[in-house]
Order: sequence, then C-alpha cells, then structure tokens
Amino acid sequence: MKSGIFKPAFVSFAAVGVLLCSIGDAFAQSRGSIKLNADAFAFAKQLINEEHVIADGKGAWTAHRPSADEENEFIRLHNFGEYAKWHLGIDERYGANTKRRYKFPYGDFKNAHRCGLLAARSRARQYGYTEIENAAAALEREIKNQPRINTDSHRFRNLCPICVNLWR
Repeated sequence: MKSGIFKPAFVSFAAVGVLLCSIGDAFAQSRGSIKLNADAFAFAKQLINEEHVIADGKGAWTAHRPSADEENEFIRLHNFGEYAKWHLGIDERYGANTKRRYKFPYGDFKNAHRCGLLAARSRARQYGYTEIENAAAALEREIKNQPRINTDSHRFRNLCPICVNLWR
C-alpha cells in the first residue's frame, strides 16, 4: 500500500523539479539576450550635452512616457533605426524591425527624461542587467552635472513665456 502512495508522489515531485529547471533555463536565456544599446547611450549623452533634457522627478515616467500610438507614429515618420536610439536595451531574440526588440526607453522622442532613466535603472537592477543599470546611472549623473538642467520644466508648462523667464 505504501509503495502505491509514494510512487505517484515521487513522479509528481520529479515533474515539478523538471518544470522549475526549465523555467530557470528559459529565464537565464532571456536574461542574456538583452544587451546595452551603445548607440542609444551615446545619443542620450549627446542629448544631455545639448540640454535636450527634462530633469523631472522620480515616478513621473508613467505620465511622460510615449504612448503606443506615439511610438507607432514616430516609427512611421522616422524608422526603427531612430526608434532604437531612444532605448538603452536591445533584445537580440527579436528582429530589428520590431518594437519588442527595444527595451528600457528613456525619452519622449524630443528630450531625455531623468524619470525615464530612473525607471530604466530600477528595472535593469530588478532583472539583473548590470550594464544597462550602470549606463542609466551614468546618464543620470550627467544630468546632475549639467548646471542649467537641474530644473523641472514641467511646472512651467501653463505659464506664459514671459513668466517662465522670470522664474528661471
């Protein structure tokens, strides 16, 4: 009687072990497929040096991140090569002309956003992409080192141009 109970339990335990190992292998494979987009890193540094930056606060990325429609329109007007420049990560499992290939966005197709870099850094740390995490941290330091950028321009959005100049 005991062997009749232990045999199904052992088979179930073995099946769970195999399942967990396959999930771990799939996770390890996907983790290695995302690499730093060196072109995007250089482009972001250029944007920061040219002061095309919104030095906004932590947590603002959900409001500032481009929508799917805005992304599609940008791709239609410019191409995937330009779209790639706005993403710090490239997932090599997907083709060059797919949105799924590009990960860790940091800007709105006009400016780099500090909140986007903070979000990219946080997600990269969460999933173990050290190279992308370090790149986002370096870009954030670049923003902090730019003396004229350290203002939140979104608070001036509804003011007239004369008033904005008085506050700066």
